[in-house]
Amino acid sequence: MRKIITFISIFIIAFCINAHNTKAIDTPPTVSADGVVLMDKNTGQVLYSKNLDTQYPPASTTKIMTALLTLENCKLDDVVTVGKNAVNVDGSKVYLFEGEKLTVKDLLYALLLQSANDSAVALSEHVAGSTKEFVNLMNKKAKELGCKNTNFVNPHGLYDDKHRTTARDLGLILRELSKHEEFKQIATTSMYYINPTNKETKKRPIWNKDKLIQKNSKCYYEGCEGGKTGYTIQSKHSFVATATRNNKSLIAVLLHDAKHTYWDDVIKLFDYGFNNYTRETLYNKDQTLCNYNVTNDLKIPILASEDFYYLKRKDAKDAPKLKINDESLGSKSFNKGDIILTGNIIYQNQNLGKVSLASGSNYSSNKLPIKSLSKLSDKQIKALMVCIPLFIILIIGIIFSVKRSRNNNINH
Repeated sequence: MRKIITFISIFIIAFCINAHNTKAIDTPPTVSADGVVLMDKNTGQVLYSKNLDTQYPPASTTKIMTALLTLENCKLDDVVTVGKNAVNVDGSKVYLFEGEKLTVKDLLYALLLQSANDSAVALSEHVAGSTKEFVNLMNKKAKELGCKNTNFVNPHGLYDDKHRTTARDLGLILRELSKHEEFKQIATTSMYYINPTNKETKKRPIWNKDKLIQKNSKCYYEGCEGGKTGYTIQSKHSFVATATRNNKSLIAVLLHDAKHTYWDDVIKLFDYGFNNYTRETLYNKDQTLCNYNVTNDLKIPILASEDFYYLKRKDAKDAPKLKINDESLGSKSFNKGDIILTGNIIYQNQNLGKVSLASGSNYSSNKLPIKSLSKLSDKQIKALMVCIPLFIILIIGIIFSVKRSRNNNINH
């Protein structure tokens, strides 16, 4: 009887341990949006997705591209004069006046916190001279960032059948925008006042719609570094956000959601990413990664030019691989530490980024590599020892012969 009880006890303990280990890795959360991505901000690695590259209308999440181009082309204290196009735009506004003068900073706060369409138009005309030209800049920038399924037709996101993007593309845009410290400063501000202007004598308060950054909200999320909401009847609900915890930075995108549940859904996505992925070092700066053929007879060490980190799911067994972009180096000269090659980090069929690779030794194409001599046989070395002196004697003989011929010509 004791043996039976002991066996049952061991079985129960083993089962509990196994159940605990299985539960350590959560399944991806269920969210209601049609287009979804959870992305590592540092590498662009996709941790979870749904309809990743399907096009949807982005509504006011469009404004993160407007903010990005503004931060790239303007100073915060630049003064903007509001035109009539901004005043007449539909939708959400801070009710700017034609001819009103405001700073870029004021308009960015209105754009990102109040989702002001009039601010979007004013900024677009200030940056590019016209909304049409600004849209061209938006689409050009999208392509530069690797967005393959995005087409913008306005700077604010009011519905247009041709105004489309995807969860992946919107994540790439937010990834670039979040590199600007000004975005984090603006997007994590709960309330802001636009000071009196030449057209308005009173201060105008602006409240942030993002509940993830409001400490008195049930949806407050520690580590959130900003986001942007969006909604039109045709576009439905959308939301993008970024957060950092324990040296891990994530981006979440929700597009085309019939339900207004994006606060809870983004929290579930962030929790899934932070709880189930660890930040791993693939290699450190100056670490030798491999040896590379410069010539058939010579290999040189290839070094990492910087640290590289990635996010690894806790139950994953594989690791990223470095794929070097082959290039002929035999005719070049370089020193140790010079960038001589590039490569791509490939992980689970994803390109985590292009990396620069440095030489681990000096090399000159004008010098005979010493290592190549060591590969010669004894007979080849003896032959060289005989041939080289004979070659030198031959050259000397030719020189004397030429000189003698010239002297004879002079004497005659």
